[in-house]
Amino acid sequence: MNQTTRPAIRFAISLLTGISLLAGGQFTATRQSLHAEEPAAVQVPHQIAGSFAQLADSAEPTMRWQAETVAEHQQWQQGLQEVVVDLLGKMPERVPLEVKWAEEKNFETFTRHKIYVRTEANYWAPVYYFVPDQRAAPLPAIVCLHGHSGIVPYIGEADSAEAAKKIQDSSLDYAVFLAKHGYVTAAINVRGWNETAGNQDAGIKNLRRSCTQMTMDSLLLGMTPQGLRCWDAMRVIDFLQSRDGEVDPDKIGVAGLSGGGTLSMYLPVLDERVKLAMIAGAFSTYRSSIFPIRHCICNCLPRIMHYAEMADVVALYAPRPVLLINGVDDRIFPIAGAREGFDTLQQVYTLLGKPDNVAADFFDGGHAWSNNKTLEFLQQHFGQPTNAK
Repeated sequence: MNQTTRPAIRFAISLLTGISLLAGGQFTATRQSLHAEEPAAVQVPHQIAGSFAQLADSAEPTMRWQAETVAEHQQWQQGLQEVVVDLLGKMPERVPLEVKWAEEKNFETFTRHKIYVRTEANYWAPVYYFVPDQRAAPLPAIVCLHGHSGIVPYIGEADSAEAAKKIQDSSLDYAVFLAKHGYVTAAINVRGWNETAGNQDAGIKNLRRSCTQMTMDSLLLGMTPQGLRCWDAMRVIDFLQSRDGEVDPDKIGVAGLSGGGTLSMYLPVLDERVKLAMIAGAFSTYRSSIFPIRHCICNCLPRIMHYAEMADVVALYAPRPVLLINGVDDRIFPIAGAREGFDTLQQVYTLLGKPDNVAADFFDGGHAWSNNKTLEFLQQHFGQPTNAK
């Protein structure tokens, strides 16, 4: 490098340094200016829980029961019946009744059969069919629907001391209990559990369960998981009514806990052959239970809260007898909502002249079944079984 180029280089470096300092100063000034103009932290609602709570509270269901005369009740009943049947979705095409007998097991006072009832073209519902050994005449029959623990504990079977304790503490084996007391029972392996399962629900490790697939696939087809599961129960009723000499076709009821209780609430809407319902661990209000509390997605019936509350759904089949079974400490179906709904139903049944046809067992306990009032309720409305001592 010669002597003549050094002054030029020094000048260039000085120029670049000056430009850099100037630009840096402008950047700092600009940044400070922008910072000075920033508003304070904005306080606005931006979480979905608050949004949904406001949306629910701002819109009363449009078809709540508020009849003052029997004629008004009948008009309301007809309108909401059509809506709820539509919300429960499209049903499969009916196929001729077919039954496969797979297993027979004898117990002290009854026989348990495992059968498969064809409910649609490509589905056979597994059913545990309990028949008391002693019967002088056809017996009342109860369709028993299980909850999210699957079918096994609900037929009284356990593979561990812990499982046996759960059955005992929550009285899950009501199909067995009722069979021991003289009733035919049909405990359905509800579609989506155990041997009927498809894609496994995330996070469920000790039980085959496919409620997510049941919900997604059925909704995409214009169906609902509740509707399809009730459809299976309706086809099982077809089977029960075919059992001449075993089952009284005019005395068929439904019993269910938790998810099975939800199905027991909807089934009588779809099928008038269901003469009574025992709904456990499922009745409250949508607003206080399924809406704000985490539940399996299969409990959600799209758009139902736009039209009705749970008490309105049950009122659709008044004055058919209903027994509500709720633990006062049930954390997912709050007792306050159950009491509110029961109060409404008492008004409905009183208006219809049948106040004794609706009853409640609000027992000390949690999310469980209770037999405190089941036998009394059944004897009141179906009479004493002919084999009962």
